[in-house]
Amino acid sequence: MGRYQLIAALIVILLVGGAASFVNWSALFPFRFGLDLQGGVSLVYQADLSKISSQDYDEVMAGLRDVIERRVNLFGVTEPVVQTEGRGEEGRLIVELAGIKDPNQAIQIIGQTPFLQFRETKENYQQAAEQNEDPFQDTELTGKYLKKAQVGFDSVTNAPLIQLEFNDEGAKLFEEITARNVGKPLAIFLDYQLLQAPVVQEVISSGQAQISGSFTPQKARELVRALNAGALPVPITLISQQSVGPTLGQVSLEQSLRAGVAGFGFVLLYMLIFYRLPGLVASLALLWYIAVVLAVFKLIPITLSLAGIGGFILSIGMAVDANILVFARMKEELRSQKSFTAALEQGFSRAWPSIRDGNGTTLLVAFILFQFGSSFVKGFAVALSIGIIVSMISALMVTRVLLRLLRGTILERIVKI
Repeated sequence: MGRYQLIAALIVILLVGGAASFVNWSALFPFRFGLDLQGGVSLVYQADLSKISSQDYDEVMAGLRDVIERRVNLFGVTEPVVQTEGRGEEGRLIVELAGIKDPNQAIQIIGQTPFLQFRETKENYQQAAEQNEDPFQDTELTGKYLKKAQVGFDSVTNAPLIQLEFNDEGAKLFEEITARNVGKPLAIFLDYQLLQAPVVQEVISSGQAQISGSFTPQKARELVRALNAGALPVPITLISQQSVGPTLGQVSLEQSLRAGVAGFGFVLLYMLIFYRLPGLVASLALLWYIAVVLAVFKLIPITLSLAGIGGFILSIGMAVDANILVFARMKEELRSQKSFTAALEQGFSRAWPSIRDGNGTTLLVAFILFQFGSSFVKGFAVALSIGIIVSMISALMVTRVLLRLLRGTILERIVKI
């Protein structure tokens, strides 16, 4: 790489570091803290799937998760965590609400079973709509009469549509409702929120119906999931509740920051003592690395928990480890009386397989943790993965460019490792 190319690379590095620093200091991009740092409530629910066929377990749990997500969004919580855990009849819902002030209200709303309604138009529904009044009125047809909903496709246009199937009692009610609402909208509500309002084309006595519209396949699947969540009401029981006060969360954050700063300080001291000028270069690259990783955490954004901070601090150690491997190889080359330039290139070339294998296996483990771990473990895995990827860029590109810039300068003659 020529001198001008090195200068261009240095400018890019400085621009990236400057942009990352702006993101880190700007109030426009706040950090998102998890439950253990911000305080809040963690709820674990057991789903009763005893009356659900085994092939419907995953679909029912996914539908319940979507409904619960809509409910917790009413609290205005930033990025609530709602996820399923367990297999088969052991299905559980984990709900984490950071910064929540009224956990009892959250428990009350979350614990309700999804409520599906079919509502017909009022006699003066057009006038009511113009006056911003509710144009619909309740009917006896609710989700308890819906046997099944599934995605279908129009035989002519191949457009996605929703197919509904009612039980015997629901089929009778549906026939009565469609008979008196031909040419009028029939609204479908889930948790009192309007999903669709298809127009009744004819009297339907078969107990089956179709909802056609401008659906994408993804939208159709989401609607079917919501309908089946109401059609297959699954009782959920609160089995665990844990509250974290904001004061405790603040203390945890402060302790984590102190530990991180202390660890980083010891790392810098170690690098300067044992590797001198290259150690100083590596320390500058490490500062760049920290700024970029924190900016990535803000921009994605990543919800930071104690586990996530732990993963980030561990990735700092791995970033230092990459530099140590390079410097150890450089030391061997310098001892064999090679020039600084030759030692530099050979050091990076010989260290790369070890860096690649070590970081690659760690990324593989982090991927496994993310796929099969709890939310606590997933936060650790995500932070560690981001840190490792950026650390490889820092060690193999930033440190390398800075050391290459020493070539041909007076500093090259005083380099000692």
